[in-house]
Amino acid sequence: MTVRWYSRSTVRDMDTTSGAGHLQRHTRRVAKPAVTRLWNIDVSGYEKLPTVGPAILCPNHISFLDSAFLTFTAPRNVSFIGKSEYMDSWKTKFLFPAMGMIPIDRSGGDKCASALDAAREVLERGELFTVFPEGSRSRDGFLHKGRTGAARLAMSVGCPIYPVGILGTDAIQPPGATIPKLGRSCSITVGEPIDPARYAGADTEPLGWRAMTDDVMQAVGKLTGQPYADHYAGEAPAATELVASVTPIGRVTAPVDIERELVAAV
Repeated sequence: MTVRWYSRSTVRDMDTTSGAGHLQRHTRRVAKPAVTRLWNIDVSGYEKLPTVGPAILCPNHISFLDSAFLTFTAPRNVSFIGKSEYMDSWKTKFLFPAMGMIPIDRSGGDKCASALDAAREVLERGELFTVFPEGSRSRDGFLHKGRTGAARLAMSVGCPIYPVGILGTDAIQPPGATIPKLGRSCSITVGEPIDPARYAGADTEPLGWRAMTDDVMQAVGKLTGQPYADHYAGEAPAATELVASVTPIGRVTAPVDIERELVAAV
């Protein structure tokens, strides 16, 4: 597969290429000027993304707007995973999938696996795909332990993961808020790619997924400056973590609960 790279000077002027679909492509073209006038979105690092070929974006997750602002500012169309509950509302049932969302059932099992199969198909078509490895939005300011679904996809397809740091969107629309505040600033920063080939020598596949995920979260943390919490977003910390609220990102030595690790939500 041929991969071409963008120069920094041409990122702003690039046309959209194949991605989530015609609706997203049209919406990006029409709505981006309005979005960038309503909010000051400082972007950097998009020139690191390949112009063609698959790649996974792994951002931290602090606001509902994270996926929207990524969609409107990325140089290519980008698909993403979203919670299946969005399919229960007439407001989002048709719009979100048309905009590139693949719904995932957070209960796990076959429905979760189907969503990941669909995500793999997107990547095999050579498109960009976003996975929020924390699973859900952080409500405490911490960067939480990442789930391994993105790493599994990257190793299966053989594509890189790009860590992404998002700051300020929680001030525009905090978790639980329904209306975003206008005129605020935020930033999106793309880091250096992480190659799944580096983890091919792991003792088992799940340990390789976990090692890659930990490296991704560490890279995201360097981009955002968030303190790290060694438990999943929305779950209570372990007793040992209550002693020190910030813990280092380490390696697992125990077997990984594969199904639980794969479940992600927005």
